[in-house]
Amino acid sequence: MVKAALGGQCVLLLLVQALYGIANALSGTFVPVYLWKASQSYMLIGWFTLGQYATSGLIFWIAGKWVKEHNKMNSLRIGIVLSGLFYCTVLLLGQQAKTYGVPLGILNGMAQGFFWVAFNVIYFEVTGPDNRDRYNGWAGFLGSGAGIIAPWVSGLLITTLKGEKGYRLIFTISLIIFAVGVVLSFWLKKRHGQGIYNWKHGVQQLMQKGNPWRRMFPAIAAQGVREGVFMFLVGLTVYTATKDESKLGTFSLITSLVALISFWLVGKYLKKNNRKIVMLIGVIMIAVVILPLFWNVSYATLLMFGIGTSLFIPLYTIPMTSRVFDLIGQTEESAREREEFIVLREAGLVIGRIIGLTSYLIVLPQNQSAVAITWLLFAVGIVPIAGWWFIKPFLEQQRQIS
Repeated sequence: MVKAALGGQCVLLLLVQALYGIANALSGTFVPVYLWKASQSYMLIGWFTLGQYATSGLIFWIAGKWVKEHNKMNSLRIGIVLSGLFYCTVLLLGQQAKTYGVPLGILNGMAQGFFWVAFNVIYFEVTGPDNRDRYNGWAGFLGSGAGIIAPWVSGLLITTLKGEKGYRLIFTISLIIFAVGVVLSFWLKKRHGQGIYNWKHGVQQLMQKGNPWRRMFPAIAAQGVREGVFMFLVGLTVYTATKDESKLGTFSLITSLVALISFWLVGKYLKKNNRKIVMLIGVIMIAVVILPLFWNVSYATLLMFGIGTSLFIPLYTIPMTSRVFDLIGQTEESAREREEFIVLREAGLVIGRIIGLTSYLIVLPQNQSAVAITWLLFAVGIVPIAGWWFIKPFLEQQRQIS
């Protein structure tokens, strides 16, 4: 099957997503490091992240009604504005940010909730089964491009300007980029909601015998378990191993360059009829690449792990994301309930992330050694294999259709 080209609205949405990603890549990579330097506490990072995850999921559920019944573009813009407010607050608090870890996590979670619930619905509306892999490939490509330059520049500025001044500068630049993203969003078509939001929709789907979401939901949760730890602990581990923000920036530059190429290739050549084997290779290899850390947690082994992850993660995330949204659009009825299904998808991710983060909150206060961190990364890193097993019937079904 020939993949459809991306339309103008797809391209514009990609640009908004890219700007949001660049602003977060500039500063978000270093927020856990900033909080850790101020507090020297792994627990603070954990509670900050828990506040972020829990609030994001709650906002998804609450804002789902607004997105379905009113203008979803306003939710998208509020998410961008709140992201800017988050970095502005960190900027104003300075070293005192360590005292407000949970409130800062809640604010960041609100920003992400409002942005991503609207973004995911718009993404569903402007893409289809024939161009979704292509869009996801380009999204990963641009996200990796942002990860190449932004954290490297940030690390260089923080190191050159001696810490606090550098952090103030990169947070300010992020604010400017968020503002540009808000302006650009006005060129996206106004998308007013239709229908009445069903608050109990997710529970109803999971309670219904034979419903495909009873298998899809745990597959999504398995993805969340890994994300819940990897999204912040990898960067923090690189910093604690090197005590150098510029090396964290270089780490992000190298790994994002590999991911950029990998996302582009997978997005271009992935076919529906080989998603099953491609995803299996992906979930196995993103676990295998953790093994060098058992030998030694150093900058060199972390770089090997990061490059390996960047190389194979698109084999997992692209078919995973595409198949979930294909299921949402499988029938006219489910497409009409897209907002509720997107909230259900996020609930799976949030539950998984909290499970993964809970393991972090249990392990790290007891043992902060490199071995303990490696075992934690490996334990949550192999969970996507279970996710592949849950989603396998959907991939087989799609292969037969193709």
